[in-house]
Amino acid sequence: MAENRAVTPHDEFIAAFDRAIADRTLGSLVLSKSRHAAGDLQSVRIRPIELRGETRLSFVWRHATRDVTKNLDPDAARSAFVALLDPEREPSFAHATLHAADVELQLRFSKKGKQALVRTGRPADAAPAPPAEAHDRVKRRALPLELPFWLDLGITDERHRLVPSMARKWKQIDKFLEVLEHALDDVGWAEAGPPPRVVDFGCGKGYLTFAVHEYLRRRFGGAPEVTGVELRADLVALCNAAATRAHCEGLHFVQGDLRSFTPEAVDVMIALHACDTATDHALDLGLRAGARILIAAPCCHKELRPQLTSPKALAPLFRHGIHLGQEAEMLTDGLRALALEASGYQAKVFEFVSLEHTSKNKMILATRRRGDSGDTARRAAAEAESLKAFYGIREQCLERLLRERGAASRE
Repeated sequence: MAENRAVTPHDEFIAAFDRAIADRTLGSLVLSKSRHAAGDLQSVRIRPIELRGETRLSFVWRHATRDVTKNLDPDAARSAFVALLDPEREPSFAHATLHAADVELQLRFSKKGKQALVRTGRPADAAPAPPAEAHDRVKRRALPLELPFWLDLGITDERHRLVPSMARKWKQIDKFLEVLEHALDDVGWAEAGPPPRVVDFGCGKGYLTFAVHEYLRRRFGGAPEVTGVELRADLVALCNAAATRAHCEGLHFVQGDLRSFTPEAVDVMIALHACDTATDHALDLGLRAGARILIAAPCCHKELRPQLTSPKALAPLFRHGIHLGQEAEMLTDGLRALALEASGYQAKVFEFVSLEHTSKNKMILATRRRGDSGDTARRAAAEAESLKAFYGIREQCLERLLRERGAASRE
């Protein structure tokens, strides 16, 4: 009689996935650390949804410059998931993290193929795994409207209903948390570890700052360390009072800006709508503080426009001032992304929310790359120099800040 094969960590993980599907307790499953460095697929996130009355599993394939979503029935989803863990297939991943109602499992494969399974219980105050989302009936909300600080901030009324004039702001909050969620997955932030430390520069009335703190509390438990930085003293006082009333431990607001407040260490740096080169100074500050995630929404692109020369082929376009402004904006943010890639990050520039919700809808997201990135950094630096030569650009602020800091460190 043949001997029974020993149960491996891989087998245990797949069995846990099957149980979570059967019990409807699956929150999400994230596959990361691709075994094939040549491709641009970074991670795959799997979560249950309800589509036309039937359970489906939504796969979000996160590439360097795009996301691809596929909704599969449970049998097809299981086959696709198992294939993504197979080292003989491409693509495949060496890390997998399963989030269920009462447990978190992490499956890891070493370069030599050794398997390890880490099991942790969910914190007592962590949010339970959400039910499957009804895509065709009810829109998902990242956070509930019943949270007390929404009333203080003017998002809801006394009956916890969304104030109609805040509908666009609410959509931006929801989308921002989705961006942050994917970024944390991209850098492989461990669910069992401490939550990331966050600084939000120019936080204004603190809508996103409160939302980020609550999202991290629900995902990681404990008291996430989140700091909102704002110049206007009245808004700082309002936000601190609201945080105290809502018992938001770890959340606080300080008066200052990029010139006066420098965090000793930060994991996530946020700077939305910093005017002109203030965006460059914010990104540089995040780099100096060792942030693994940088999120910026640039605004007022003034620095490069006076430097732009008109390549002969583009002269008919640049004859119109609006086109010159649009070109300066595109070039500025393109050079920023290349500077970040040259500094060891994966950078994306994308539309945050549609123009119907806000005209300031561009976002720069940078996540620190893992492993050797020398070739990528050299390629990005060369592409930046080529662009600057083509347009006659003499200087770009973020590049200059990085160059000066590099020179200072060599002295």
